[in-house]
Amino acid sequence: MARCEQCGNDYHSPIEITMKGKSHTYDCFECAIEQLAPRCAKCSTRVIGHGLEADGAVYCCGHCASEAGVQASA
Repeated sequence: MARCEQCGNDYHSPIEITMKGKSHTYDCFECAIEQLAPRCAKCSTRVIGHGLEADGAVYCCGHCASEAGVQASA
């Protein structure tokens, strides 16, 4: 069994994720998302999908990026 890095649960079927060369172990996607997914630079929502990245910041959507002053590229 393996212990979840986020909640500490000892689980028989863990999820193993490698991100930027480092291996992580979780008992569910919820814990993996909580620990690994970035937060939107404008509204702090967890960015689970593609999101947008501009000037080193991650945004959950075009609206938040626009509200933060990011100009759309043509």
